[in-house]
Amino acid sequence: MAKAERTEVYDVPVEKLYQAIVDYKNYPQFVDGVKSVDISNDSAEGATVKMNISLIKEISYTIKLAHVPNEKVSWSLVTGDMMKLNNGRWNLKSLGPSKTEATYSLEVELKGFLPGLGMIEKTLVNTNLPLTMRAFAKRAESL
Repeated sequence: MAKAERTEVYDVPVEKLYQAIVDYKNYPQFVDGVKSVDISNDSAEGATVKMNISLIKEISYTIKLAHVPNEKVSWSLVTGDMMKLNNGRWNLKSLGPSKTEATYSLEVELKGFLPGLGMIEKTLVNTNLPLTMRAFAKRAESL
């Protein structure tokens, strides 16, 4: 299992960053590796989202998300073909009209046994985390 947490400050209003985070249907346009998204039970309180991503290979998983508008988005794994665990959250804090502190936390565990599986998990979490956060901030800037 791999865990990571990172905090960054972005020059975007908290509302725009939150909007980018909950814009699940457009993830394939701006989140690297996301190939397709299927959304169900979408509401202000949360959603259930099935994602197909391409990392080392094609992976499909479904997560259940909970929303606290402009403050928090958290998720937990419902089912996944290669994942045992995928829990995480975004915590957002407004630092003024056009500045947001974003903390992204992630915990991932893959199924099965592969040589170097632990290293793959750590790479997914630690290397992809800053890139993912930047992608959301850039998307928020364009909204």
